[in-house]
Amino acid sequence: MRLCRYIVTLLVALLPFVGNAQLNTKRVMEIGRNALYFEDYVLSIQYFNRVIDSKPFLHEPYFFRALAKYYLDDYIGAEEDLTMAIERNPYVSRCYQLRGLCRANLDSLSLAEADLRTAIKYDPQNPNLWQNLGMVAIQAADWERAAQVTDTLVLYSPRDGSAYLMRSQVAMYAGDTLHAIAMIDKALQYDKYSPDVYETRAAIYFGRGDYEAAEKDIDKAIDILPARGRSYLNRALVRYYRGNLRGAMEDYDMSIYVEPTNFVAYYNRGLLRMNVGDDNRAIEDFDKVLEIDPDNTMARFNRGLLREIVGDYKGAVSDYSKVIESYPNFEYAYECRASANRKAGNKKAAAADEKWLLKRRVDIYNNGIESVSDGEYSAENDKTRKRSDENVRNYNKMVVADDMYDKKYTTEYRGKVQNRNVFVELEPLFVLTYYSSDDEFAKPGYYFKAVEDLNAVLSQEQPLLLVNRERALAENEVARRFKHIDELSKSISDPAPGNSSYLLRAIDFYLLQDVESAMLDADRAVVADSLSWEPYFVRSFIRYKLLETEKINEVEKNDDAALAIGKAALPDMDYRKVEGDINKVLELMPGFAIAYYNRANVYAKLNDYKAAIVDYTTAIELNGGFAEAYYNRGLARIYIGNTKDGITDLSKAGELGLFQAYNVIKRFQYRGDR
Repeated sequence: MRLCRYIVTLLVALLPFVGNAQLNTKRVMEIGRNALYFEDYVLSIQYFNRVIDSKPFLHEPYFFRALAKYYLDDYIGAEEDLTMAIERNPYVSRCYQLRGLCRANLDSLSLAEADLRTAIKYDPQNPNLWQNLGMVAIQAADWERAAQVTDTLVLYSPRDGSAYLMRSQVAMYAGDTLHAIAMIDKALQYDKYSPDVYETRAAIYFGRGDYEAAEKDIDKAIDILPARGRSYLNRALVRYYRGNLRGAMEDYDMSIYVEPTNFVAYYNRGLLRMNVGDDNRAIEDFDKVLEIDPDNTMARFNRGLLREIVGDYKGAVSDYSKVIESYPNFEYAYECRASANRKAGNKKAAAADEKWLLKRRVDIYNNGIESVSDGEYSAENDKTRKRSDENVRNYNKMVVADDMYDKKYTTEYRGKVQNRNVFVELEPLFVLTYYSSDDEFAKPGYYFKAVEDLNAVLSQEQPLLLVNRERALAENEVARRFKHIDELSKSISDPAPGNSSYLLRAIDFYLLQDVESAMLDADRAVVADSLSWEPYFVRSFIRYKLLETEKINEVEKNDDAALAIGKAALPDMDYRKVEGDINKVLELMPGFAIAYYNRANVYAKLNDYKAAIVDYTTAIELNGGFAEAYYNRGLARIYIGNTKDGITDLSKAGELGLFQAYNVIKRFQYRGDR
């Protein structure tokens, strides 16, 4: 009977092989929402597709598929799905809200406003709706309407610092800096740890020419959130205006360290190095700019100037020629190319460029070309230029992001609520998977000989990894996991086969967010091989995730939950079974540092921080470079009041590569904890 029940579960999970009439839409919707929550957007869309094929009259699968597309920046596809959802149920506020955001991203501002006002009609006191409506008004540069909307936002959210921050931005764009500063002061009353508040006030000071005050505010923003490249760019610009070139250079170095592909940082650092005679390293910076943006003519021209200085005349001529192709009337490029050709001994080519220059000067004198005001023939007097500025004569000016001075509001429409703030939370459990995260904080998977031995036995094309930062699967990876499940299912003919088939299929189901099916296979893997550590370890993190998904499903019963999903604390349930599995792992593999770490996380969920600290300490004793264990032990110590030792642990975690630990240190120090 149990085997029959298992086969039914498997058929539900293997969607490509199930007919519409047999589809358990409630279960598939649940798996799809789980995948959505864990940011497996491509995978979630496949699940919602199946529900739509089976029951096209439901509005929910269209909404959730739209939400996944929205997170993937497919605003057109999301808008179409939301229109379908609204046709099926025109009384759901969140559908209008999300469609309004999609339309705002598509610059259909009047339609976006209409959708948001409809959403407000159904939910008039929802501050998120008023905030989004204010964003649309700002994007339309309608400052009067934006002021009215943000005044209402402040009325509904009188203790929300972000509401005052938004009102301040509106006042700043309208030119009322006194009111903008007053709103910033109100924002600081309720959110003095927000880097955005300090950066906004810094922008106001910068616009007024008070560079010293601007720098102090950016200093505070960096202290609170040191891992944001934009802050270093802004401070570098302020320092540049104050004549502190060394400080500006240091900030560009830091911006690149935090964001290794930051175009502006490389370009501006290249200019600074060029100005101080560090020519070879300046060339390296412009090489990087051109790697990021191969068509950037101004970077190419600067590199040409530098190549000529260092004696690479052939390279200089090549760069000048490409600039001239894009700007055939740029006289200085011809002058430079002529110079480089003469130095290279190519007198004929140099003479041709000099002849063109002579003719050009005659034309300018006779025809008055220099009076033309289309921007091609004269450089602006500003010390900086916007990145979108294509006037090649501004090649030697520092670059600022387009939104630094623009009145178009650039706050992010996309992304989840939990990603807009830095929450202080434990580093997650380690799991066995085939994929590791590619985010900026991810570390390579830890080495453990037993995992290497397991991979040797399995002899799979993809080895299993021990990681604690997972990522969403790409479409081809989803297909690969489904195919692997199918292969494993065909290999299972005996009711009690070898351990590896059930174990590997449990991992596949886990990766496909079908946690219930994963749990069933993990149970079978334990029964099949109760003397190995692997099935207990796999079952422990699957059971842990099962508890989390149950909480998600409770949250998403609320109408607006999908737009306000945050990584809420896991439900206060019995984690003792998870602990029991890890205990079994440690009984079979007593030197497994990661098992101690995972068990410590379980104790932390049970609010038993003293027991957690003991296990984190054991994990550190077994692996002195265990950054995550230091980080979590630091938080656990802070939670029980031992802030001094906690900050010491966080400092060690930062030293070992967990950069976000420094942000946490600053936040606790700002609170005055010692």
